[in-house]
Amino acid sequence: MAPQSVLVVDDEPNIVLSLEFLMKEAGFDVRVARDGESALEAVRERPPHVILLDVMLPKRDGYDVCQTIRANPDWKNVRILMLTAKGRQIEQEKGLAMGADDYITKPFSTREVVARVRDYMPDDGA
Repeated sequence: MAPQSVLVVDDEPNIVLSLEFLMKEAGFDVRVARDGESALEAVRERPPHVILLDVMLPKRDGYDVCQTIRANPDWKNVRILMLTAKGRQIEQEKGLAMGADDYITKPFSTREVVARVRDYMPDDGA
């Protein structure tokens, strides 16, 4: 059984480091992308179970990446948790309208992020 995988997509090195550490510590297989283009490349290569997707990204923003993933039926099981410093209702609604499964606002509680990611992992019966 393949390990549960997470793709962390963020361009802020400190956030990438802390999320990568947290997800590895929680036992997930972690990959990192630092912009929208490489995020989509990573998904094409090997779709993760969950994507932690920042909204503000170079090249293609999180909304665009989210919409692109949702437009591909092969990726319908990929869960997308958007991360953003923009906690306003309108941004959350836009993210959810684009197909995000959930929304986490920065600064976030590390425990909460791990719990949310766990909630969205497929249950492999283990």
